[in-house]
Amino acid sequence: MCGICGFTWNDEALARKMAGVLVHRGPDQDDVHCSEEVSLAFRRLSIIDLSTNGCQPMFNEDSSICLVFNGEIYNFQDLRSELEGKGHIFRSHTDSEVILHGYEEFGVEVINRLRGMFAFAIYDFRTKRLLLARDRIGIKPLYYAIRGNNLIFASEIKAILQDPMFERRVNHQALYDYLGFEFVPSPETMFAGINKLAAGHLLLFEQGEATVRQYWDLSFQHPGKTPRYEDAVEQLRQHLDSAVHSHLVSDVPLGVFLSGGLDSSCIVALMRRHISGPLKTFTIGYEDESFSELDYARIVADHCQTDHHVLRLDSLRPAYVEETLYHLDEPMTDLSTVPLYLLCKQAREHVTVCLSGEGADESFAGYDRFKASRINSWFRRLPTAIRRQVIGRMIAMLPDQPQKKGAINMLKRFVEGAHLPEDGQHLRWQYFLNPDLERDLFTDGFRSLVNNDPFWQVREYNQRCDADDQVNREIYLDMRFMMTDSVLMKVDRMSMASSLEIRVPLLDHVLVEFLASLPGAWKLNRMTTKYIFRSALEGLLPKQIVHRGKQGYSLPVKHLLRGELKEYMVERLHDSTVLRETMQMSYIDRLIEEHSSMKHNHNHILWALLNVAIWHDRFFRS
Repeated sequence: MCGICGFTWNDEALARKMAGVLVHRGPDQDDVHCSEEVSLAFRRLSIIDLSTNGCQPMFNEDSSICLVFNGEIYNFQDLRSELEGKGHIFRSHTDSEVILHGYEEFGVEVINRLRGMFAFAIYDFRTKRLLLARDRIGIKPLYYAIRGNNLIFASEIKAILQDPMFERRVNHQALYDYLGFEFVPSPETMFAGINKLAAGHLLLFEQGEATVRQYWDLSFQHPGKTPRYEDAVEQLRQHLDSAVHSHLVSDVPLGVFLSGGLDSSCIVALMRRHISGPLKTFTIGYEDESFSELDYARIVADHCQTDHHVLRLDSLRPAYVEETLYHLDEPMTDLSTVPLYLLCKQAREHVTVCLSGEGADESFAGYDRFKASRINSWFRRLPTAIRRQVIGRMIAMLPDQPQKKGAINMLKRFVEGAHLPEDGQHLRWQYFLNPDLERDLFTDGFRSLVNNDPFWQVREYNQRCDADDQVNREIYLDMRFMMTDSVLMKVDRMSMASSLEIRVPLLDHVLVEFLASLPGAWKLNRMTTKYIFRSALEGLLPKQIVHRGKQGYSLPVKHLLRGELKEYMVERLHDSTVLRETMQMSYIDRLIEEHSSMKHNHNHILWALLNVAIWHDRFFRS
């Protein structure tokens, strides 16, 4: 796992400065290559082949091709054997060199042969062509900006910001989208002029022109007959075991994050099949049991006989929030970000690589929003006047409850989402703006700068999806629209901030493609989420784990904003220049008062605004 950066001109000082701010991604080695047409820089976190033979930038035999690579290629040994059979000579035992020789042999099409997580840049001195590529799922990040006839790229935005010629400006459309979805959808970023290379895409830069194209998408149309359910369950078990086993290749110690939920518990149990010695597990918990899963994590740890480590977090220092915003580069308000950051710091004291369960909620329809969408198919049969004027008003009057979920909190959130436009599909329950809030929160000037159609991007993704049933269509939206720029961005940043590699075997693209071939009803069966996943794990895990509902380990932010973080929040929001320029501060004060008195739960919008204020202060005032 590493940090990469570069640009299409010669400037060694800038290349080293960019690599310097990525030191957390790779503390073990750094180097640059600079020539007339390209500068490439690299920071290394040594995982496979710890010798100097694995150093980058890496060249082929005649130095006509240069590579910088971030990620892991899990089928590199098979590819290496194939390439050696074609006459290629390897100098190292790294997976990086497989990409280099694979490009020599197959050109750009080498991307389709890679199984793993990756973001890489290849410069071909023969054709004077720069290739940027990002893995199918978007596990590893890659950002770029075009300035005139030149291109600059990096694993993190902060490296691009080292270019003194880059003018920092807020992307107002991204700010609007973020406040609704709580992340910035690709290809935009919160910095005007800096783009994300989207998952499953590559970029070719030649003669001052950039061409971006998609090389992979998730398809739900598969040839052949759908297997019997029992056969599909057995095939799923084999795919899960293969994915986890492939992710264990490493020359450094491995651990695993264990929340006590189904996904991480599955990985622990499958790792135990292949690791006979000590296996370290790491979990986080809170005093408020509605936010904590410690008991379930302990059940799995005991069942799999792991060396279990627990991090308890019952308070939150503002410094933690500010540190995470620095590493995120742009606001992303997943409430588990800070806990994950602290958990990664703890795990790094023991291991260099951790496996984690991200991806199963998306590919197996595990989130509550999938159930909300199904309930709404019945709810919308009621007359509009009853839904909005009677039920909506009654539910809005109910005070917020202290639990993380609870019947009243869930009911309030369901009705709020159900009132949003139907073209938002199940993402309505993960969207936190509405017309009334926008009218009172935004200034007229800000509204004039943005497209305030909340779900225009969702409609575009819907048009790309080839699934026939509703559940699979919703899974596509989660996998291709939401997950990459929210969950996976969080995981990459918080782990690499601690020089820790996180691997996500449940997002192995072979496993993901197999799941896409199965009917949606096998994933969400009536109101049971992850139905076939639970079937596949019968006998592998205790029944109380297999059949429990989703909880997650998000931070109890709504309590913190009413207590120990309230004064900090008020000060930050009032001191923010970007908020004063774009928002109605009197309405923000009203939101704070209603939240503090528990009249309403405004933690999503207040936490989002607080993150904007911290982010803007860090990147525009420094």
